[in-house]
Amino acid sequence: MDVAIGDSDMPLAPQSGGSGLAISLSGAIENAAANLRRKLNELRGGRIGESYADIPARHGLDELSADGEKTPHPEQASVAPSPAFAAQFAEVHIDAALGLLRVARIVTAVDGGRILNKKLARSQITGAVVMGIGMTLLEETIFDATGRIANATFGDYLVPVNADVPDLDVVFVGEPDRFNAVGVKGVGEIGITGVAAAIANAVYHATGRRFRSLPITIDQLL
Repeated sequence: MDVAIGDSDMPLAPQSGGSGLAISLSGAIENAAANLRRKLNELRGGRIGESYADIPARHGLDELSADGEKTPHPEQASVAPSPAFAAQFAEVHIDAALGLLRVARIVTAVDGGRILNKKLARSQITGAVVMGIGMTLLEETIFDATGRIANATFGDYLVPVNADVPDLDVVFVGEPDRFNAVGVKGVGEIGITGVAAAIANAVYHATGRRFRSLPITIDQLL
């Protein structure tokens, strides 16, 4: 199978964003596979027990191909549906004397429809959670008096490292999506959107203080 993405010779396609690419591509792949199976059945001619590899050879064909297409937009919809949902839960530990905040555990429950590759999808959500931890506790653009960015390198701009990443758990729930034949939903951005809110709510539960700006830093907690 050859995949051509981003080629100007191809027809217009949905953008790579909004957690909609898997929905768009999977429908076209499913349609192409169905068309290929139909071709194979026609070439088989009612024979039983013949392998798929033998069918093209018997007809003198080096290969057999089929095209597929899918319009992911339901009637009267402006964008392809990607109705993934997630709930995220955070546990934090705070040193009241030093103002040190550590995330001890984050659990993410994702309704991602039919999960085609659990290991890949879990890695996607885990990486998004780590990004969310960075956004909530570490990442901040600092400007000096001249308006220049003072922390423009990875030596100065803080991002999460292994010591900042707690115990992460990802649970997939829900059922296949009814809007497409494959049943998938988008799991691109859904892993990051609730992280900051979950951590901030955990901080509020621990301290009684509500923070509405990020990152949540030591000076704010003291």
